[in-house]
Amino acid sequence: MKFRLTPLNIITALGFALFMSSFFQSSAAGQSFNLTGFYKFLLGSLVVVSFVSDLIFRFTLKQLKRIWMVETLFIVFTIILILILQK
Repeated sequence: MKFRLTPLNIITALGFALFMSSFFQSSAAGQSFNLTGFYKFLLGSLVVVSFVSDLIFRFTLKQLKRIWMVETLFIVFTIILILILQK
């Protein structure tokens, strides 16, 4: 299978990097962020859901241009839903 860079790949990689850095950060002064257990669980869930969603989109859509369009719309729709639910 050929590697294709997609928006959900980027989101998954960033989320996974943040998730792993939250485990390996030291308790020294000047921490950039401090995640509690619940937020680590949410971030881990985000990584898993975005990875599975990316696999589903890859198997259903074959053209890279359509994958980019659909995944970008999926990310925008998800962000809008999160903002609406926060209010």
